Amino acid sequence: MFLKNKNNKFIGLTIALLCLFVQTKAQIGLTIKSFSSVTCGDQQFDKYLPLLKNKRVAVITNITGVIGNVSIVDTLLKLKVDVKKIFGPEHGFRSDIDAGEKVKSNTDAKTGLPVISLYGANKKPTNEQLADVDLVVYDIQDIGVRFYTYISTMCYAMEACAENNKEFIVLDRPNPNGFYIDGPVLKDEFKSFLGLHNVPLVYGMTCGEYAMMANGEGWLKNKIKCKLTVISLLNYERRASYDLPVKPSPNIPNSLAVLLYPSLGLFEGTIVSLGRGTSFPFQVIGHPDYPDTNFYFIPKETAISKTPKYINQKCYGMDLRTEKNIKEHYRRLNLDWLRTMVIKLRKTDFFDKNFNFHAGNSELQEQIKSAKTFGEIRRTWLKDTDTFKKIRKKYLLYAEF
Repeated sequence: MFLKNKNNKFIGLTIALLCLFVQTKAQIGLTIKSFSSVTCGDQQFDKYLPLLKNKRVAVITNITGVIGNVSIVDTLLKLKVDVKKIFGPEHGFRSDIDAGEKVKSNTDAKTGLPVISLYGANKKPTNEQLADVDLVVYDIQDIGVRFYTYISTMCYAMEACAENNKEFIVLDRPNPNGFYIDGPVLKDEFKSFLGLHNVPLVYGMTCGEYAMMANGEGWLKNKIKCKLTVISLLNYERRASYDLPVKPSPNIPNSLAVLLYPSLGLFEGTIVSLGRGTSFPFQVIGHPDYPDTNFYFIPKETAISKTPKYINQKCYGMDLRTEKNIKEHYRRLNLDWLRTMVIKLRKTDFFDKNFNFHAGNSELQEQIKSAKTFGEIRRTWLKDTDTFKKIRKKYLLYAEF
């Protein structure tokens, strides 16, 4: 009816609004692609096996470093690569070990190779641990969030290789949260294993691109440069997310948890339970004192969560397991869940000392406490994210989203 109006200006405005609506809906919809549609770096033997010939090799990997359903380590051994040792990150090499739990070095029962933990006595390979290798291969599935510790392990290993004149190869993998950039940029005073560099909480890069950036920008210790090679992906679409074939860590069991992790990971520094000890971690949030009692879950001891928060207690809260959360994505963090929990729980001890290290600054906590809107909060980090985007652009291997 509006389009028949004789007022051309009104017609033009109507058309513009309709176009904006269509564009906005298109931006919200998210394609979840099959992992098999991409050729990962570790599948491209012709590109990296020649680099391993006659080399003594160490591999940094875990249960996600698989070709089909076979570990990259087992594959390399079958191809007669001289693998000397395995470095395991947080959660271990073949095991399911809970977040934050120290991982002990051991011997891999299947191959007899030494497995050296990079989440135990040392988070960075020592000179002695690298003495009998020429080259380190990195093959781990990441999910593109600054405080997800695999990229810290990767960068520490790059640094150690640079200091010891060893080569470093990244076998690249898709980033299922690689379709947007958002969140505060890490400030120097909050650098830790939860974030080594001044990047946003969600940085929109694969691990290969991130390695190139850390190396190229002089972010390794003393601005040292690593002899870096990235075996890039084929058919990767940054605008899509990916249904990962293996859980990237024990408590990230499915695509929904992967997509929710950037926003829910902030709760790691609070009194709120993220559903550890249930079959749906990182898909629910709750607390025994939450006033809305329509939904609850009870954390129990499990093989991967031996002492979950509020074990055997009813945690009332929010069930985020909806189709909307996986099929629609606004390409930004959701702070509403955090603000709602703060307002309704009204606890003075809601935040703990780890929150600022997850956030990357001290401002976000105060902004949430003072009931700032998401728009007000987001505007405070846009200048820093714009600066980051200029740096990031130099290292992109794949088309922008």
